Amino acid sequence: MNTKDIPAGQLLFFRKELEPYIVFDEPQWEIFKSHLTYSSFQKKDHFVVQGKVCDAIGFIAKGSIRYYTLKDGTDITGYFSFSGEMVSSYLSFLKREPALNYIQALESTDLILISRTNLQSLLDHPILSCKIERFGRLMAEHYCCCYEERIASFINQTAEERYLKLMETGRDILQRIPQHYIANYLGVTPVSLSRIRKRIFVHSD
Repeated sequence: MNTKDIPAGQLLFFRKELEPYIVFDEPQWEIFKSHLTYSSFQKKDHFVVQGKVCDAIGFIAKGSIRYYTLKDGTDITGYFSFSGEMVSSYLSFLKREPALNYIQALESTDLILISRTNLQSLLDHPILSCKIERFGRLMAEHYCCCYEERIASFINQTAEERYLKLMETGRDILQRIPQHYIANYLGVTPVSLSRIRKRIFVHSD
């Protein structure tokens, strides 16, 4: 993991993706970005390790991420995050408790990071404190919604419907993810996933 200067294009991308939640004027943005760091992860590198405290929230400037846990030696994929999305073991980050899952790069991935220490510094800042508090609240709401949607999908949707929802992220991304991870995420076997993919692509032709 190499920390380096944030590429201007990725920083602009991050700023635009933040706008639905928080809008900075130029002086505020200069202060905010001075609290950011940047790290590159190679395929299969870990951003978060189960059992260790997560110290940062990341924005995926490029690449994709997998959340997974190990149960009785079995690797269970729980979620994916892609370019333009936030990533963290949020419960661990907030409560300073060991993370319950692993967060791993699925491919070469760049993250723009804000550490807990830097976030606290921004919360104490006389100019930015109100905006950062709002940002934190909206982030918490985002994670709650993602969790509820994930649970509801297993109750109300078939594996095929969940795969179609995943396809909305873009077929090119799904082609880069190992199929056994996707099958595991959907709660089906790789053979069942192959059948689902065949039905979908036959109907789309």
